[in-house]
This record gives sequence, C-alpha cells and structure tokens, in this order.
Amino acid sequence: MAALLLVLCFIAGAAGAAPNIAWHYGANAPLDELKAFDIAVVESGHGYDPNAYRTRGSELFAYVAVGEVREDPDHANTMDKTWLIGDNPAWGARVVDLANPAWQRFFVDRIVAPLWQRGYRGFFLDTLDSYQLAAKTDSARRAQEDGLVAALTLLKERFPEARLIFNRGFEVLPRVHKLAFAVAAESLFGGWDATGQRYVDVPAADRDWLKNQLKRVKSEYGLPVYVIDYAPLGERDRARTMARQIAALGFVPYVTDGALTSLGVGNVEVMPRKVLMLYDGRDGVDVKFDEIHRYATLPINYLGYIPEYRNASQPLPEAPLVGAYAGIVTWINAETLPNGEQLAAWLKRQRAEGMRIAVLSSFGFSLTGGHAAELGLRYTPGEATGEVRILQSDPPVGFERKPLPDRRSFRRLEVVSGKPLLRLGDAGGARYDAVAYTDWGGYALAGYAITSLPEPKSEQARWIVDPIEFIARALALPAMPVPDTTSENGRRLMLVHIDGDGFPSVAELPGRPVAGEALLNEVLLKHRIPTTVSVIQGEIAANGLNAMRSAALEAIARRIFALPHVEPASHTFSHPFVWSAAETVDKADQGYHLDIPGYVFDVEVEVPGAAAYVSSLSPPDKRCRIVLWSGNTTPGAQTLKLAYDSGLLNMNGGETVITRNNPSLTAVAPLGEDKNGYFQVYAPNQNENVYTNNWRGPFYGFERVIETFEMTESPRRLKPIDIYFHAYSASKRASLAALTKVYDWALAQPVMNVYASEYIRKVLDFQHLVVARTIDGFLVRGAGELRQLRFPDSLGEVDVKASRNVAGWGEGSGGRYAHLAGDEAELRFSPGGAAFPYLHDANSRLTSWKVTDNGVEFGLSGHRPLSFSVAAGGDCRYTLAGKPIEPRARRQGVSFFELPSHAVETFQVLCLR
Repeated sequence: MAALLLVLCFIAGAAGAAPNIAWHYGANAPLDELKAFDIAVVESGHGYDPNAYRTRGSELFAYVAVGEVREDPDHANTMDKTWLIGDNPAWGARVVDLANPAWQRFFVDRIVAPLWQRGYRGFFLDTLDSYQLAAKTDSARRAQEDGLVAALTLLKERFPEARLIFNRGFEVLPRVHKLAFAVAAESLFGGWDATGQRYVDVPAADRDWLKNQLKRVKSEYGLPVYVIDYAPLGERDRARTMARQIAALGFVPYVTDGALTSLGVGNVEVMPRKVLMLYDGRDGVDVKFDEIHRYATLPINYLGYIPEYRNASQPLPEAPLVGAYAGIVTWINAETLPNGEQLAAWLKRQRAEGMRIAVLSSFGFSLTGGHAAELGLRYTPGEATGEVRILQSDPPVGFERKPLPDRRSFRRLEVVSGKPLLRLGDAGGARYDAVAYTDWGGYALAGYAITSLPEPKSEQARWIVDPIEFIARALALPAMPVPDTTSENGRRLMLVHIDGDGFPSVAELPGRPVAGEALLNEVLLKHRIPTTVSVIQGEIAANGLNAMRSAALEAIARRIFALPHVEPASHTFSHPFVWSAAETVDKADQGYHLDIPGYVFDVEVEVPGAAAYVSSLSPPDKRCRIVLWSGNTTPGAQTLKLAYDSGLLNMNGGETVITRNNPSLTAVAPLGEDKNGYFQVYAPNQNENVYTNNWRGPFYGFERVIETFEMTESPRRLKPIDIYFHAYSASKRASLAALTKVYDWALAQPVMNVYASEYIRKVLDFQHLVVARTIDGFLVRGAGELRQLRFPDSLGEVDVKASRNVAGWGEGSGGRYAHLAGDEAELRFSPGGAAFPYLHDANSRLTSWKVTDNGVEFGLSGHRPLSFSVAAGGDCRYTLAGKPIEPRARRQGVSFFELPSHAVETFQVLCLR
C-alpha cells in the first residue's frame, strides 16, 4: 500500500507537466544521477532494485520488449518455439507471434508479472511494431495488431495500476491509447543504424511523417510525447541542440548514444559530480595514503565533486563516462606504467568522447611513438643543456611556493595546442612547458604541481599550482551551484565532538576528580551547546581495565549523557590503535589495542557491542548512533560495513592540521574515504593531541586550533568549525584554559551549532546529491540533510520568488551561498536587484518555507536561541505567530532578529509595493 501511495503521489506531482524521462540500458547505470529525472527506464536484467531506488521525485521503469525476444536463459526452456515467426537481424532478436493467445499469457505471466513482484510499477514497451518484419499481408498484419491489442489489454487488466509507455505503436493507438501513460518514438533528428553501427541524420520525409504522428498523439489522445534521439558521445553540443529542437516542437526530448549506455540530455541535463581519479596502486597500499587522496581530493570536494578512485594499473571502465563523470584526474608518479600503452589508448578514447583530463605528476606512459602529438604536445628526448631558468610563469602557478627550476627533471616538451603556464628553458634553447592548459584539459608535471619542503620540515608539502583553480579550468567545470558541507543558511557550521580517551585518569585539579568528572563540570556544564561525547567501554565498564571504579565512572557517564545538549557516541571497546593489524593479526597478538585482561579482539564487540553499551548508559530516548574511530582511524571495509549494518554513523580520521607553521592546502583533508561502497567520514579537523606534541606539551597548545579555523575559513571556506578533543583535556589547567579560549573564539563567530551526527549526515548526502541544469535554472535532488549550495558570482543572485524550496542567499567566504528549504529544490537566478524578501542567514534550520504574493512565511528550529536576518526591499512588516515584531537592527536592507526561543513555527514577512 505504501508503494501505491508513493506512485499516486508521484502521478499527482507530475500532473502539471510531462515528467522528464531518461533511458539507460547499461549494466552500471548511474542511479544517483538518474534521480534528476522523474522516470528512468532501465534494463531490469541488470539487477536494479526499484523499491530501493524510488523517491518522491523519481522511480525506475523496466524496459520490456513486446514483439521480440532475445536468447534468454530464464525463458529458453519454457517458450514454445512455434511462437517465433521471424527475425530482426539488426538487433539479433526473434519476432514473436502476437496473435497467439498463449504468447499473450506468457508475456504477462512470465515477463511482466515477475517485474511487478520485484517492485516495478512502470514499463517501457518496446518493439510494438516488430511484427511488420514477419507479417507481409494485410490480413497477417491485422491479426498481429489484434494480438498486440489483446496482450496490452490483458497486461492492464492484470495490473491496472501499471503505467505503460508505448514506443510507437501508432497502428494500434486508436484502440489502446487509454491504456498508455505516454508515447515515445525514436529518431526524429538523429538516428542510430544498428546494422552499420553508425549515427545517421534522419531524412526530412521520415522526420515529417514521424512529427505528424506525434502531434496527432498529443492532440487527439492528450498523451505526453517523448522523443529519443541519438548523437555521438563526443558531440555533447550536438545533443543539446537536438534536445532544444525536439522541445521546440512540444515534445519531451532525450538525446543519448546509440547503445543507450550513457547519461543523455533532455529538458534536464545532469551536471555530473563524479570525477574519475587514477593512481598507481601497484603497491597495494590503501589509497588513503596516496597523493591523489591526500592532496588532490580536497580540491575536488571543495569544487563540489565526488572522487572515484581507480588503480591505473588495472583494467579501466569500458562503459562511457560522458554524462556520468565531470572529468578525469590522474596522479601517477611513475614515468611509465607497465600497462602504459593501454592507459594511453584508454585516455585517447576518453578524449575522443569529450572527457576532460587533468594530469598531475606524470602521464604514466611514454610520450614517444606519437603519443605527444596526439596530446597536442611536441616532445624530443634529451636532457637539459647548462643552466635551466624560468621563461614564463602565470597564475595559478606560484600559489603556495614559487617554482624552482630543476635541470634533473627537465624535459624537452612544448605545448602546441594549448596555453603554457610554466615554461622553463635551458642554455641550449630547449623549452619545457611543465604546467599547461591544453585543448583536452591540462597538466602539472612532477616537481611543479607540488613540492616537499626540505629538512627539518620534510613532512610538509606546498602546492606550486593552485589546485582548485587548476583542476576547475583543466576540467572546464561549469558554473553551477555545488553542495557545501561547511554551512547552512549562510552560517558556518560548528560542532564539538569528544573522544573518550583518558576518562578515568585523575585530573590535576582540586579534589583530584577523574577527567570525566572534570569534563562534565568544567566544560559541558559551562558550554551548553550541541556536543557529541564518547567513552571507551574498556576504560569504564566492569569488564574493562577499571573494574573496581566502574560504578563511579559509569555514574559520571550517565550524568553526561543525560545532559540535553549531549549526544552519546562510542569510542569502541578496546580502542584499537592500528585497525588493520587488530583486524588481521593472530588473535594471540594483542598489541594493537588496549590490553584488557581476558579480551580477544572481536570487531563485533568493538563496534555494535560498544555502541549498545553506550546506549545502556544513556536515557531511553537517546541511543548511541555514532562510532568515533580510534587510534590510527583506518578501519577496514568490512569493519566499516559492520558499522553501517548496525545502523551506526561514523566519523574520525583525516589530517586537517593547517596552521601558520604549515600554511598549505596539503594540510587540509578531504571529506572522507569510500571503502567498497561504505563511506568513512573524516573529522573536519584534528584534535588537541596534534597541537600538544602527542600530549607531551605544551598543554595549552590546542589554542592554536584557532589558526586552523581561521585558515579553513578564508580565503575559501573549506571546513566547518569542529572543537575536537579527548576527555584527558579536562585533566590539566593549561588544557582547560586552551579549551575556554577556543570555545570563546568559536562562539563569537556567526555559526550554526550542530551535532556530529548532523554533520555526518550532510557529508553522506554530499555523496549522492544530484544537480541538473534545466531550461531556466538548476534542479537539485537528494539533498537530504545538506541544505547549502555555494555558487559563483557569475550566476547572479537567487530569484527566490521564481525558485522552489530556496529560501534565500548571502555572500560568504569563497562565493555566494544559497539556502535550501527542502531536500529537493529548483533554483532560478537573476542578474541582481530583486526586491522580493528572502532569508539572508540564520543559526537554525528551516522547518517550513512558503512564498506568498507579497512576501514569505517560514519556520525555524535550532539548538540555541534564534538569530536570523531577512533581506527585504521596500516597505515590509514582520509578524511572529501573527503578532507584529520589530528587528533589533537594520543595515543595508537587511533586518536582524534575535529571539530567546530555539524554534518558531510561523515568521511572516509582508511587503507592500
């Protein structure tokens, strides 16, 4: 019944306009991206789950051939061979006898019914006119058409709620049009010749005939009409042109490749957010430790994109990347890989299909044998002659460190088609373009993309190129609103999370309380803001290291978890120090976690078991839903899967330690790491252990995290504010003083306070949110808990009245920020000057949003007393719950409000014109 209600809701929502439909028959369809469309037609044999996919705005339809069958092992032994009456050699299929009642029943019972049972509620019915390949007389055709009508009628009788899209079938539409949800047809402007495997232009006579048929479908039957056209993968602009031509005729377009295995263009065009990241993984080390993750992923995340890592030494994707990926980034340190020739050929194919590529470090294959020329480069083997000097250096070169010429890495390489950014020359007149934009993307080669600092700072590195600007331009990333995990409603997020280490240790305070009690009294009761607190079960439980003190320690934990502003979390049972070792070594070797008597490492105890223990210490309405990784914070994929299977969110890891001593983007970590489909969320920045020399002192060192907060805010907002420390920070006066300074600084900023769980969910939603370009703006779906989009000035200002579920916008660090009022939104932009009121910023979440003729109404709910502002031109009045209210201040058209409550249901802005 729930699925039925969802379908009915979907139909009602689509009633105002024909839903947008995509067709994708590939084995690995980009399901997240397909959710930009209201319907996605897929090949059901690839195992997709329509129930898991279905949302309020999108669902899967199954492709179903009616008039043909291919060799199908599921049906090979049950199909009567007398039902086969002809062949379709272009597609290697057999034509069936539609007139045979046995086939009609088989079609409904054995082909459609199993799909219905799997959850499909819509079907794209193809090959409705294939009978014409076998039926050569008028009487034979009439018999087949009667059989087709009977089969479709039987299907609808059996499944009256099924939505059917007919692919053509013009001959029978007068009799069955009431059964159809929509009608589609292929090849109005661009066609696909399956026999010759080539794209063709549709002759004018054929186009006119089809156009007239489709207009008749619209005018006589009132059905939505869809046109599927075909264009080569490398000709995206051609596809867009055809889509506009189809739409101009009043039909809904979808232009794709001949095999329907790429993401095509319709009235919406998905702005792909995945970037394929190629690295040299021959050593088998976790990609977390590779430069492509440590250094290149943060820029990708900041730009709004999702990395997908692939080992360049292994087979690379064969399916088209166009439409599903924004580009390719490679970071290969080896001059040539063993499979370098295959890599070169694969990249050549991607370039031909229109994919942009950014190369960092080395190409991974030899530039001889014509490869350089294919890349628009001129390469001559040979070393440098004499001194090497810089001939040209243009931005974004010189970002964190100026390039230093190195004759050892000099290569006689010049850009022929492109723009050199860093050009070196030797004494003999040879040139080396070490950094350049090209017509296929760009490259920054070894020694000139990034450089390591010499001793004594050998662990630090600096970017020579600005990686954000370089990657954006090399991949030609479009101007669009991108999801942002640092903010909401224009305010920078602020969270506090505490690892449980040292909870039982004795504090150097009067009365010698344990650190857990000092944490409660000196920190948590003084700073009543959202805080996520964890404990290590093995430190405080009766079956742990402090059995004799367990009752007292647990009593303190219960008092902490009972605080209304505290969210309980687990820091595991035995605090594994090196997860990979603890997960894999012989059980007799217990040196990789706390040495708890009688305990043998068990990941079930560490993850769901420890979470259940924390829940037992928490009030009934608070359950432990988070595991904060311990030690080196590198759980394996199976451990991560266990956390997800146990319903636990997860966080910790990453190395964001940027300070004035290490002022580099190389010291800012990405959002996290995907491990076999399970995402580990990194902490936004590191804890006090890093700032206190591994807790050896100075114990006030954590105050330097303020530098990290400042440097991840400007010139670009890279991270939220995360006050992240251990329980042992409450054990010393110096560390408590540092915490006070950090809290005071953070709370003086314009922030939105959130729990760690809320931040984690934003990061997880970042991985699946889809952005699509529409005719007059952008569509966002799957935002979930992520409600902030950053966009460049070039898009203008948000037109709140013309948008849907967009409450406002504001200027911010690194761009402008659009505030979403729901998990789905449509954004429209204007050049500027719109006087309609909008939410400028707020320290709390929107709970409702409504645009009225003369203003807006909204609700807010947060964790602290409300603080928000409204931008409104003209004469505007404000009411709260129906009663007039005055702002505390007005500046430059913005009215500022502060309320003692944490929530309001109805705040109204009414403007007179």
